[in-house]
Amino acid sequence: MTSRWRLLFTEPLDGIDNMALDHALLARAARTGECVLRVYSWASPTVSFGRHQRTAGTYDHIALAVVRRPTGGRAVLHAREATYSVTAPVTRPLRATYAGINSLLLDALRRLGVDAALAHATSSPPPDAAPCFETATEGEIVVGGRKLAGSAQWRNGGALLQHGSILIDDDQSLLGPSTTPPATLRAALGRAPTVHEIADALFDAARATLDPDATPLVLDPEVCADVEKFRALYADEGWTWRA
Repeated sequence: MTSRWRLLFTEPLDGIDNMALDHALLARAARTGECVLRVYSWASPTVSFGRHQRTAGTYDHIALAVVRRPTGGRAVLHAREATYSVTAPVTRPLRATYAGINSLLLDALRRLGVDAALAHATSSPPPDAAPCFETATEGEIVVGGRKLAGSAQWRNGGALLQHGSILIDDDQSLLGPSTTPPATLRAALGRAPTVHEIADALFDAARATLDPDATPLVLDPEVCADVEKFRALYADEGWTWRA
């Protein structure tokens, strides 16, 4: 990915607005050819479901905000974590771009002082009701063999969106019992870094490895209009709870 990169840190938003903004940035990538690395958090604890995940009868009892992501994968509780998204024009095969972005995550985590690594080859889990952090798939970020960052990618209209979560603390057990607790930044570092610290590490890694001239992104009226358009999808109960 050698295109021009832009960097975006956003203050906490609700699930609908977070997903609508990521979707709008995907449309921007197709329109402009620029890549955007966004780092953000959530206004309140929110469960996000994967695009194809079955949820009825499993998560409809949870007394938390819920939203369905445009990307695949399994359920994630967004609470004490940092979320990132990358939007970019499609220029390489899925596995290559996925590996490149995960290498960026790995670089950023090492800048924070985390002894992280890429997971070895495993079979990809189905989009079932199990939580995302139950299993690390090939190329995802692990610490001591346990998953620290989960990611998923979606391609549409000549552009891609990859986003995922980096756990600061472990809240994922609220989604259900886990045989393998995930790794956390608190456990790896002996402290809980802020979302701002994580964003700084990711932005430094992007400038070092992707684009030394990467600059902050200011949202233009076209992106803002797209956010409003896509809000309708992510606010739709039929989309959120579809089988």
